[in-house]
Amino acid sequence: MNMHPPRLSRLDRIQTDQLFYFLTLCTHNRAPILAQPKIHQAFRFFTESAVTHGVFVGRYVIMPDHIHLFAAFDENASLSIWIKSLKNSLSKTLREENIPSPHWQKGYFDHLLRTGESYESKWEYVLQNPVRYHLVSESTPWPFQGEINALTFS
Repeated sequence: MNMHPPRLSRLDRIQTDQLFYFLTLCTHNRAPILAQPKIHQAFRFFTESAVTHGVFVGRYVIMPDHIHLFAAFDENASLSIWIKSLKNSLSKTLREENIPSPHWQKGYFDHLLRTGESYESKWEYVLQNPVRYHLVSESTPWPFQGEINALTFS
């Protein structure tokens, strides 16, 4: 009898021993500097290449002053190092757009997800963020959201 809880799986690329997180990164003093096409492009480029480092980004929403994302980490991938690299990468793009530093609050919020139900309920909350902030009347037209990898619990 298997005493281990069900673990995350993603097609044939995500193994069954990852840690699956809900993450939030906020800008310094909640400055509204993130919801723009160049940041979205830089975010997608960085997160699409994260698989080479054992990080699989799922759904995300980029708000003006924060980012929500879901990600699975292989056992050898470092959450803190990856977040630092993501922030550095996006800061480079912000500097190219003449937005001076500092760009980020120190640290980040992380919540380890344990079930697919938790993922879905948190995603529904995140998906409605642009509506709650009165940026759009419904979530689907918000241009700064998406999914990099289809993450599912087995």
